[in-house]
Amino acid sequence: MTPSVTVEGNEPLSNGRFRLHDPVEDARHLLDTARNGDGRAQARLALHRTSSASTPLEMKDALHTVAREMGFLGWQSFEQYVNELDAAERRSGNTVDGEQNTVHIRCGDDLRDSLPRCGLHGRCLTFADPFCVGPVQRPSDGDRFVEDRSRFLSEALHLDPQQTLDRQRREYRELGEVGGEERVVLWFEHDSYDQLILAYVLEHFGRRWPRVRLELVATDAIPGVKRFVGLGQLAPEVLGWLWDRRQPVEEPLLVLGRRAWRSISDETPEALDRLTQRNTPALPMLGRALRRHLLELPDEETGLGLSEQLIVQLVAERGPKPAGEVFRDLMLEREPLPYLGDSLFHWMLQPLLSGPSPVLEWHGDDDGRWQDRDLAITDHGHAVLSGHQNWLDTHPPRRWVGGVPVDGDRQSWCLNKANGRPQRRPANSL
Repeated sequence: MTPSVTVEGNEPLSNGRFRLHDPVEDARHLLDTARNGDGRAQARLALHRTSSASTPLEMKDALHTVAREMGFLGWQSFEQYVNELDAAERRSGNTVDGEQNTVHIRCGDDLRDSLPRCGLHGRCLTFADPFCVGPVQRPSDGDRFVEDRSRFLSEALHLDPQQTLDRQRREYRELGEVGGEERVVLWFEHDSYDQLILAYVLEHFGRRWPRVRLELVATDAIPGVKRFVGLGQLAPEVLGWLWDRRQPVEEPLLVLGRRAWRSISDETPEALDRLTQRNTPALPMLGRALRRHLLELPDEETGLGLSEQLIVQLVAERGPKPAGEVFRDLMLEREPLPYLGDSLFHWMLQPLLSGPSPVLEWHGDDDGRWQDRDLAITDHGHAVLSGHQNWLDTHPPRRWVGGVPVDGDRQSWCLNKANGRPQRRPANSL
């Protein structure tokens, strides 16, 4: 379902597909309301009007206001964007990517139906190993690496082990079989789920470049979309608009991808930290995602990574609250770079709810879906949030930030409170 443009509430379309007639009607209503003496409408127009304040309000003022409130520079830029979307829609009946055999690589299946609807009929390939969670040690044996990742995913997400292993083997095999005669188009957004997978894919194809023609569609914002989360939320016409803006992958980006992957899979966070302290001009969003990944290291005072910290804080402020609503609020309000799906969120909850001193607890009936059960913070959780207790003192199960193991039984890595840089803390000081 496509939501309508509602300038009154300043809520842009979530799928990016604007049409001219809706904002024109909103602008006309805004202008009429202001002329009838409505103070709020007059204030909105006064903030954005282009004509002199000494002259009567005009339709161009209302159009400019509506466009600005949707996040555009003005009505002209909004009109140009809509015209480009209309052009992409008109092309959707053609085979837009047909001048060369093309394989579209995506870290999920969310574009598999949308791409053909915008005229992109090349082969779709999914490679979706979520390197943002679980152990990602640098592989010395490719088969062993895939087996270890499959074992983690099946246990963490309660999946069938053999089916998970079969799927993982298929995705890695298909990635390796992409031939030099094909154009490879990578579709990724800005969060750490996507960008860590992109780093692996760039490292993989970097070993075969320039024999493989690589192109990249990567974005962290869509015109007029207030809360862009991912490519899967976009209308087919917007994907067609992005296709027109794809860029060739050149050597600087391949070098960055190789450095990023090696840093992610290293057993210490030092190389990753050094990389995130610099600009990554070849792909700025990759640098931001790597920094977000580094923030999953435990805080030196609380022992919580950023995701855990945000979850516990939300429950402390609003709980008892259904877990599904906590997940929604986390993604919409607190998470600076949304990357978790509900399954990974549920996996992340388990250590917080278990052990001798859990920081969260379930309230109410234990029947029904986990999303509907209330989460509440424990006394120990309050002590951890305040910094009076460190969660690692309770020896939660070992977890991983890429190749870096984190637990309370060894000199774990954590983040310095003052400068945000990784450091080791002796186990007896936790």
